[in-house]
Amino acid sequence: MAGLTRHDGRTLFAAWLGYLMDGFDFVLITLVLTEVAGTFELSTVTAATLVSAAFISRWFGGLAIGAVGDRYGRKPAMILSIVLYSVGSLACGLSWGYWSMFAARLLLGLGMAGEYSASATYVIESWPAAARNRASSLLISGYAVGAIIAGQLYRFVVPAWGWRAMFFLGVIPIALALWMRRGLRESRDWEEARAAPTRCGMGETAAAQPDFVSVLYRGRHALLNHAVTLAVGLSLFLLFTERAGRLTWPLAALAAAGFVLFAAQFAGRRTPMMVTLMITVFCAFLYSWPIQALLPTYLKTDLDFSPGTVSDMLFFAGFGNVAGCVLVGFLGDRWGTRRTYVASLCVSMLFVLPVFAMDSGQTVWLALLLFFQQMFAQGISGLLPKLIGGYFRTPERAAGLGFTYNVGSLGGAVAPVLGASLAGGHSLGPSLAWLTFSLTLVVIVLIAVDAPLRVQRLMGCRGAAPQGDLTEQPAVDPDQFDPRPRTTPK
Repeated sequence: MAGLTRHDGRTLFAAWLGYLMDGFDFVLITLVLTEVAGTFELSTVTAATLVSAAFISRWFGGLAIGAVGDRYGRKPAMILSIVLYSVGSLACGLSWGYWSMFAARLLLGLGMAGEYSASATYVIESWPAAARNRASSLLISGYAVGAIIAGQLYRFVVPAWGWRAMFFLGVIPIALALWMRRGLRESRDWEEARAAPTRCGMGETAAAQPDFVSVLYRGRHALLNHAVTLAVGLSLFLLFTERAGRLTWPLAALAAAGFVLFAAQFAGRRTPMMVTLMITVFCAFLYSWPIQALLPTYLKTDLDFSPGTVSDMLFFAGFGNVAGCVLVGFLGDRWGTRRTYVASLCVSMLFVLPVFAMDSGQTVWLALLLFFQQMFAQGISGLLPKLIGGYFRTPERAAGLGFTYNVGSLGGAVAPVLGASLAGGHSLGPSLAWLTFSLTLVVIVLIAVDAPLRVQRLMGCRGAAPQGDLTEQPAVDPDQFDPRPRTTPK
């Protein structure tokens, strides 16, 4: 990797290790879902809402911890997020029923959202512009490595000590948090942006601009935004705890309207672009998370695999994810982010249906197919921080990336419940296969046509759309930034 320094390597490793533990903590519930369901006497659909719970709180975690990253620096935000999800993992192990675990998963979701936005922004802004696809992809590979480690520990820990012991292992990141990120400098882009004058501030530095939290909760619309936040939170709670009843679609519309309202206050004239970007990420989660969340359940219930065989299958799937992250990072720097994204997803569609055509006697073929399917379908998620970050300038990137990604991640909350519901108590395989296949095709189209910018130019102010990837532009580029009105704090 010519042109990279030792400090670049340290920067990546520090963030990567945190993201490894993030992945370890987050996937635990998918591994022990059947054991938890048995302990708390839950149906498969109800148990799947525990996977969804972490997604419900992620939108607020991305907003709040992203704002911390934009105002105080990427490093404090990384530390805060890693402590939050570690405490959440410990609370999962101590849970005494469905609702206590649901609450613990909400806390874990807050921390994971912050870790994604803070770590991804930090690494992308610290590496040279020509290598930022690699930085993004190598960072996200840490999540897959954490999932692999969790899967391997599952086969030894759960049979011997039970499912709670897996969550207790998740407290390790608390000790690692202070050690691994000590002595690191702030990202160069963030420091330059804090010192550079911005056109929107009429000579002020980016440090003087209000962060996302200030815009929403300290400005003239603060009372309205507090009420909308409560309404969105309650709507998501009712939706993903199966209490919405006939109000499912009205509550979903209410939550969506709240997100659009928040995006409009943050993005101003670039609202069409930001909303379309959230929809794109939502669809990306819908295609990837049916397999991510329910693959262990499918292997145990439909194929009757033992815990050891499940771990082996998850190892090959996770290893394919890691290999894909590494591959697309290099290809992204050579071919471009969007072109690589589309090409990788096209290849992944060749493997989706064959994965679920295998039976329990074809373990070798299933392992190979899972490796390649995850390599091209999930490994491409390594480019997602770079893709999203390219639409936001440096002073707003952590919150913009965090909010956009984590609102879109609600697709991950919908996916396991939708997958289990479509199965209707029968085999999970067909529903997972067709859900993944169809939504992958949708994402290919959205990214291929650059839907966020296309919609912005059709529905919004054409001049507000960035003319290029802002992660590869100077930290503050007045010619590419639309000076939008923002609600300032009182």
